[in-house]
Amino acid sequence: MSTTVVPEVAPVSHDDIVAKISWKMPITYVLGTLITLFTALESQGEAVYKFTLSRSDRFQVPNWTVDAAMLCWILTAVMAALSVYSIYRALSRKSSGVIVAVVAGLSVVFSLLTWQGGGSAGNITLTATLAAALALSTPLIFGSLSGVVAERSGVVNIAIEGQLLTGAFTGVLVASATGSVWAGLVAAPVAGALVGALLALFAVRYNVDHIIVGVVLNTFALGLTTFFFSTILSERPELNSSSVHLQNVKIPLLGDIPVIGPVFFNQTILTYFMYVVIVVLTIYLFRSRWGLRLRACGEHPHAADTVGINVRRTRINATLLSGALAGLGGAYFTIGGSIGQSFNNNMSAGNGFIALAAMILGKWHPLGALGAAVMFGFAKAVAILMPSLNMDAPSNLINMIPYLVTVFAVAGFVGRSRPPASENVPYVKA
Repeated sequence: MSTTVVPEVAPVSHDDIVAKISWKMPITYVLGTLITLFTALESQGEAVYKFTLSRSDRFQVPNWTVDAAMLCWILTAVMAALSVYSIYRALSRKSSGVIVAVVAGLSVVFSLLTWQGGGSAGNITLTATLAAALALSTPLIFGSLSGVVAERSGVVNIAIEGQLLTGAFTGVLVASATGSVWAGLVAAPVAGALVGALLALFAVRYNVDHIIVGVVLNTFALGLTTFFFSTILSERPELNSSSVHLQNVKIPLLGDIPVIGPVFFNQTILTYFMYVVIVVLTIYLFRSRWGLRLRACGEHPHAADTVGINVRRTRINATLLSGALAGLGGAYFTIGGSIGQSFNNNMSAGNGFIALAAMILGKWHPLGALGAAVMFGFAKAVAILMPSLNMDAPSNLINMIPYLVTVFAVAGFVGRSRPPASENVPYVKA
C-alpha cells in the first residue's frame, strides 16, 4: 500500500506579505512641484500680503511685502523636498501622511497667489480670503455632515444637492413672508427633512436603489424650486427678500485675535451652531450608544437586529437628520450668512456633490469631512481672489480651480477610503 507524502508548507508570516507600491501621491506632489516651478519662473515684482481685515480691528498687523520670485523659489524647494520624501515613503510602502499633504497644498496655493500678486496693484488679502473660505465652506460642511450621518447608517444620500436647494428656497420664502429670520431657519431643516423622508420612504421602506432615488429627488427639487421661483417668487418678489438674514455676532476677546479672530469668531449664529454640530456629532457617533447603533446598522445590520436594534427605524431617523442638516446648509445660501441673498434658480450649483466628495475624502468621519470641505471652500475663495490681483488672468481656468481640486483630491485619496460595509444594501429581515 503506497503512502502519499504531503510536503510541508511553511506558514506565511505578516512580514512576507508585501503591499503594492502606490504612486498616486508622489505623482501628485511632482505635479505640484512643476506648478510652483512655473510660478517661480514667471513671477516678477513684489507681492503684498494683507493680514488685517479692516481698520476697525483692535490689533493691526502690518502688511508683509516679499519678492515674488524669491518666495516662489522657496516654495518650489519645499515641494521638491516633499516629492522626494513622498517617493521614499512610497518605496517603503508607507503613507506620506496628512501633514505632508496639507503643507504641499498650501505651498501650491501660496505660489499661485504670489505669482498673481507679484507686481500687482492689489494686495493678497489673506484674512479676508480665509473669512470667505469659511463662508463658502459652511454649506459644504453641513452637506458633508449630512452625508456622514446617512451613510454611516447604510443609506447613500445622493439627494444632498436637492436638500440644499430646498433649504435655501424654503428658508428665504418663510423668512420673507414672516419677517423673521428665525422662522426661516426653522423651516429650512424641516424642508430638508421632508426630502430626506422621501428618500427614506423609497430607499428604506421599499428597498429602491439609493443612488437612483437620490438622483430623482435632486431632479424633483430642482424642478419644484424652479417652478415656484418662476411663479410665486416672480409674482411676489417681496417673498424673495435679501434683507432678512442673520447678522454677525462677535465673540469678545476671541474676535480680536489677529488674523484668525475675525475669521472664526465674528460669524453668524448659524456658523457657531455648525461648530457645535461638528463637536456633538463626532462625540455621539463614536462615543455613545446612539452612534454605536447607527454605525452597526451601516456595517452589520443583521447582527444589529439580533441584539434588538430596529434597523429600518434607525436608518429612517438617520436619513431625516441627514436631510435636516443639509437643509440648514442650504439656508446659509440665502438667510444664514451676514450678507443676505435672494433665491436664484439652481443656486446650490453642485455644492451637494462637492459635499459628497468631501465626505468620501474625509473617510466618513465628521472631522475628516470638515477638513475636506474647508479645503474645497478655500479653493473657491482663492478662485475669487485671483482675478482681483491680475485682471488678465484666464477667468475660465480660474473658475475651474475648485472642481479641479475636487477631482485631484478624490483621485488621490479615495482609494484609501472604505465605505460602510452595508451602504446601499437593502435590509430584509430574515
